[in-house]
Amino acid sequence: MARLSVRRPSLGIAMRRSAHNSSMTTTTFKRLSTLVLLCTATWVSAATPAQVQVLPTEVSAALTRAHVPAQALSAWVQAADGQAPARLSHRADAPMNPASVMKLVTTYAALDVLGPAFVWHTPVWLDGPVENGVLKGNLVIQGQGDPKLVQERLWLLLRRVQGLGVQRIAGHIVLDRQAFAVPASDPGDFDGEPLRPYNAAPDALLLNFKSILLTFTPDATAGIARVQMDPPLAGVQWPTQIPLSSTPCGNYRAALGADFADPQHIRLAGSYPAACGEKVWPVAYADPASYNARALEGLWRSMGGQLDGKVVDGTAPATAPSFEMLSPTLMELVRDINKFSNNVMAQQLFLTLGRPDAPPNQAQPASTGAATPATSRAALHQWWQRRISASNVPAIDNGSGLSRQTRISAAQLGLLLQTAYASPWMPELMSSLPIVGVDGTLKRSQAGVGSAHLKTGSLREVTALAGYVHAASGKRYVLVAIVNHPNAAAARPALDALVNWVVRDNLQH
Repeated sequence: MARLSVRRPSLGIAMRRSAHNSSMTTTTFKRLSTLVLLCTATWVSAATPAQVQVLPTEVSAALTRAHVPAQALSAWVQAADGQAPARLSHRADAPMNPASVMKLVTTYAALDVLGPAFVWHTPVWLDGPVENGVLKGNLVIQGQGDPKLVQERLWLLLRRVQGLGVQRIAGHIVLDRQAFAVPASDPGDFDGEPLRPYNAAPDALLLNFKSILLTFTPDATAGIARVQMDPPLAGVQWPTQIPLSSTPCGNYRAALGADFADPQHIRLAGSYPAACGEKVWPVAYADPASYNARALEGLWRSMGGQLDGKVVDGTAPATAPSFEMLSPTLMELVRDINKFSNNVMAQQLFLTLGRPDAPPNQAQPASTGAATPATSRAALHQWWQRRISASNVPAIDNGSGLSRQTRISAAQLGLLLQTAYASPWMPELMSSLPIVGVDGTLKRSQAGVGSAHLKTGSLREVTALAGYVHAASGKRYVLVAIVNHPNAAAARPALDALVNWVVRDNLQH
């Protein structure tokens, strides 16, 4: 091909001379001209990699089947190292609602600012002397934003209290939740689903995601399913059994006839299909404002502890705590956030970044200074300007993607992923993303198994993918694809087709 490119001018001159000086027919001349054009096109293709600006045929066909126009898709594909031009750029600069793909911004910013070994501290004070098993004062717990203070770890916290000799608390259990200042909200405001755990609001002392777990275990001999609620909530009654039915499992939740309207009385008016085996149903508690008090008192009493006072909000002492509970590392929690798209954990992380007195790389948040949604948005905005782009900043809302206001383009997300790829935290971020066809929110993906690490996003009228694709050639690409359209949910096969197209490395030809 190199020799052809050198000889191209003389070949053209020779053709023109031959046409003029000999009896060559016009037809022969046209055939030779066509041959030269084809050779030239091949030479140009070899010299400059193709930049695909139109969607691959299989992607367009899948969009058509989903009744989604191409203009509803924003897509960007480029080598992860950014060393070559974008291979696919389709409306890549259009501001889009990314849904949970926005968690990539929050989690990478946290890894970059706090470091993967960062942990949250939850200090605990025995504010009074302990005599004969009695704490003559208050038990004080200060929340500093731990995203995963779930029932098992809360049990361990209270077990530590008992290990210090406390069986009875003569005063109150005081909760200091001042690290975050979050406006009160109705959990059903976003989508009318207040009992979905993903709608739980962030809290400086977030206990068990403000949710309960109802476990149904069939007992065929007795003809019932036994019902267990965790954690046990003080003052809340629930049925401990429900009749078994012989119907197919299907939508067992509807068959239960559950009624959560009265937060103090959970009712199950239906039956449980024996064919379901054991099932666990996570439900956001209907009165989230009272959840912490009910969960702490209920768990403390279930452990044999006594409480003379109440569970109340207050302020922690200025003295050193009696002990501290440490969260799992940020790396572990980023994995939970991205693999399973946990919204409230992402918002906890977002607010942690907004602590006014928590400078970058500090070992833990300071004990004073409340984070607000506004301070957190400002912190992420400044981080983006410092690390990604000084002028091209996305519209950031709450850091989780559970929002109708967030806007970011495919090109902006692509730049973030390329920046992360070149950073020391690339392995941590990539390993936190769902693996296609293997785990997390991509376990049932129809794209090639193990072909990519991708964050998913899904809201009403939004579906999205963003992350790293591992091509058959051994190359690694950044892929971002976002659909905003009433039929967005039906466009998932089109995004799978785009992943497969990149895997095959067809964009190289």
